[in-house]
Amino acid sequence: MKFADIGGVTLHFDHRPTAGARHLVFINSLGTDFRIWNAVTEALGDDVSTLVYDKRGHGLSDLGATPCSIEDHVDDLSGLIDHLGIVDVVLCGLSVGGLVAQGFYARRPEMVSGMVLCDTAHRIGTRESWNARIATIEKNGIGAIADAVMKAWFTPAFHERRASELAGCRNMLSRQSVAGYAATCVALREADYTAAAASIAVPTLCVAGDRDGSTPPALVRSLADLIPGSRFEIIEGAGHIPCVEQPAALVSLLRDFMAALPSGNR
Repeated sequence: MKFADIGGVTLHFDHRPTAGARHLVFINSLGTDFRIWNAVTEALGDDVSTLVYDKRGHGLSDLGATPCSIEDHVDDLSGLIDHLGIVDVVLCGLSVGGLVAQGFYARRPEMVSGMVLCDTAHRIGTRESWNARIATIEKNGIGAIADAVMKAWFTPAFHERRASELAGCRNMLSRQSVAGYAATCVALREADYTAAAASIAVPTLCVAGDRDGSTPPALVRSLADLIPGSRFEIIEGAGHIPCVEQPAALVSLLRDFMAALPSGNR
């Protein structure tokens, strides 16, 4: 296990550099830890350098000060990348991770060669929906919303055929810190990157699971429409977490995207 103190917040991460290969940095969704990327990073092997980490308030990372914003998450990621001496990145952000990716690009565009924005948007949810979720988990715990979240995360086929994986993912969600989950909900409630999206000037791939119940394909497409020259792809047979449900399809998209990027560091 690897840990780093970034601005007073201990972050849990895994860094697998490959000499001469671009860095692909994965940023998690709400209520998950970096294990959701295991099948993807294993399939990519040594073809790329990879960095995964637990967001503050998730997995084995510290909570940090609350309330927090997407900019606080950007601080964490920026500090971790600098700590590791990485100078050129391709960002792959899922859900709230996609907002963190957009925030990182807005702050340090010179470091970013490309972005893959999975099941995310420029703005996710409403103030009322986030306030209601925060109130529910603070009163009754994350377990109170776990079944509904699983329906948004995974397709009916996953529920029917992959029961043990479903149970494990439900455990991962339910065992997250309530304070960390709520703090990230606050960050999501306040985040709006609508204007910033139009300024993205690197190759960008927007990806949506066809059965995503959290950020439906139409919402992800609306983000793609804001980003000049972006590409939009749908992964069939996937909900909100395609890196778990359909990792091979996501890996194929990532390989094609990485191969098409201009060579050399920015």
